[in-house]
Amino acid sequence: MWTEQALRVLRERYLARRPGGTPETPEEMCWRVATCVARAEAAWRASPTEIDAHARRFYGLMVERKFLPNSPTLMNAGRGTDLQYSACYVLPVGDSMEEIFDAVKAAALIHQSGGGTGFAFSRLRPKNAIVSTTGGRSSGPVSFLRVFNGATEAVKQGGTRRGANMGVLRVDHPDILEFVECKLDGGITNFNISVAATDRFMHALERDEEYELVAPHTGEVAGKLRAREVFDRIVSAAWRTGDPGMIFLDRINASRANPTPQVGSIEATNPCGEQPLLPNEACNLGSIDVSKLAVRGADGAWSIDWTELESVVRLSVRLLDDVIEVNPYPLPEIDVMVKANRRIGLGVMGWADLLFRLGIPYDSEAALELGGRLMGFIEEHGHDASAKLAEERGAFPNFARSIYAGGRPLRNSTVTTVAPTGTISMIAGCSSGIEPAFALAFTHQVDDRVLPFVNHVFEDVARERGVHAAPLMEELSRSGTVSGLEVPEDVRRVFVTAHEVAYGWHVRHQAAFQRSTDNGVSKTINLPSSATIEDVASAYRMAWDLGCLGITVFREGSKEGVLHLGTAPTPRPAAPALLEPRPRSLQGTTHRVQTPLGTAYVVVNEDADGEPFEVFVSVGKAGSDTMAVAEAIGRLVSLSLRMPSPVPARRRLEEVIDQLSGIGGARPLGFGPGRVLSLPDGIAQVLARHLGRAGANVSHVAPALGPKGDICPECGNATLVTEEGCKTCHACGFSEC
Repeated sequence: MWTEQALRVLRERYLARRPGGTPETPEEMCWRVATCVARAEAAWRASPTEIDAHARRFYGLMVERKFLPNSPTLMNAGRGTDLQYSACYVLPVGDSMEEIFDAVKAAALIHQSGGGTGFAFSRLRPKNAIVSTTGGRSSGPVSFLRVFNGATEAVKQGGTRRGANMGVLRVDHPDILEFVECKLDGGITNFNISVAATDRFMHALERDEEYELVAPHTGEVAGKLRAREVFDRIVSAAWRTGDPGMIFLDRINASRANPTPQVGSIEATNPCGEQPLLPNEACNLGSIDVSKLAVRGADGAWSIDWTELESVVRLSVRLLDDVIEVNPYPLPEIDVMVKANRRIGLGVMGWADLLFRLGIPYDSEAALELGGRLMGFIEEHGHDASAKLAEERGAFPNFARSIYAGGRPLRNSTVTTVAPTGTISMIAGCSSGIEPAFALAFTHQVDDRVLPFVNHVFEDVARERGVHAAPLMEELSRSGTVSGLEVPEDVRRVFVTAHEVAYGWHVRHQAAFQRSTDNGVSKTINLPSSATIEDVASAYRMAWDLGCLGITVFREGSKEGVLHLGTAPTPRPAAPALLEPRPRSLQGTTHRVQTPLGTAYVVVNEDADGEPFEVFVSVGKAGSDTMAVAEAIGRLVSLSLRMPSPVPARRRLEEVIDQLSGIGGARPLGFGPGRVLSLPDGIAQVLARHLGRAGANVSHVAPALGPKGDICPECGNATLVTEEGCKTCHACGFSEC
């Protein structure tokens, strides 16, 4: 059965339209893709009957949702539109104006058809370097990063999503510090960014030494920086905004992630960081829903059907290799590179649901052991399937120049990747990738209906344990977590959500799967809003120590500044004649309140007389729509306080409280006196508490419950969350990747 959520996502993004305008059915979509991909079998002299048999096998795999290819394949295969089927590309950016804008053009073509792009800006000469042809000075990598960002903004991906990009710069580039902090102003919205850390840098960090900066256009040493100071700047920016991540470049190039080092060196990854690629290389990805391979024995115990998993792995490898053959690549140089290496990336989704079904907590050694075993099984049988395809079809053309030369021939230079599965996991009706469940339930509003989505495994367990009841499910749909609900302790221990899992377990899960993955592992390391910069630093170091290829973190409520007393940013200057001038220093208090849009921090600064002078509000990540709304409310409240008036500032703030109190939203939070109806209502409550108003609805602040995300640009629900290095809406399926 396709879930209501899956059907909505399919209708809005995946199902082709017939001439009369009606959409195909999900089953017709699967058949469209299966027959298109199976046509590749003709290249190896398969008969029409054999091609049809392969198509039926591929169809069964997808319609049962045991495996799904990446979104561009589902969207574009078999439509006759010549739109490509790959999810991720890396494009070269050379150190000339022609090469730079060739890359911009190529990225636009890829974005238009649903692909994401990664770029290394490491070859570009540093800012203010002399340009010999013109006598002018270079504007540097960050300047051109902004050009790419602006171009992406103008391109709509196949009518479904904005272009997703990754920008990478080597840590030894002279402009590295500008790059590290280039997203702090919120201007670069269409890029994830990552620092390419070398072994030399990481060793200098361990020894607290300096390392050399190298000008890429000359190869000359351009200076030195202390590794610890650069690392501190990286983790500070990541604490504030979630960027930059880190990729461990030398480790990648020395691993199976670059199986053809004689062909070239890895410089960059795809947008979510898990897929290292050579310039002009692409990867066809797909994921197995491992939760659908859980079976129940006669004794009632659940286990993995390893025999069926092997069958799914082998068929999935064949399907992905066929995709390479029929894919209409956007550029001839990409076609050549892809078919020379034949890189595929078979991964997993539904991991959290599988653990739920098996009764294993995500944050446990048992989960790590099973994760390593599961991925090792997929890796072993995936490589064997690729080797058997090589017997039928020949090894990938660059095999003799690969790290596998002299061994058993392989059809594909890489076989496994744990990639983002944001929308295809919604279609499959399972949890995303190897992430813990972001929440056990969501509600979202469709027209005048509020629709709940409750994790199906929890519903099954709740029924079996005799605790399934309407009040419990209603509260779960509001909170998203069993924390604080009346369920058995062992159930509460198993059904944990992302923000209830300490960040160390997130990193260790990534490492457990990485050990048996050719390419990388897409994983967001979630940290609570209370996490410190030292926590981020610890996560980055742990990723390095445990053998990960890279790391991405996201701290809930990431926001530059405003979390400390008296340190709120100065508002934009206004006409001096209209506003009271702002003193150089003010004392203030920071309040924290849970709202339906997430944790809000409200800073109230007071003048020398103890009167309220200005208010700052932050919710969510800098640059998000949620944060924009919060900042706007704070500015307007501050404006009312700083305007000259015979009415005392305290009295004006009381009027503001009365105006904001009681404003309702679609997803109120909590019960009784602690009920928060909306973000404005939550702000009113903390302002009333600040003034000590008697009877104010502030006697209780609801605990940090439920899925709190940014506002989705399509459905308007506060369910746009960061998972697997990508923003995905759990209500409507909108994805930026």
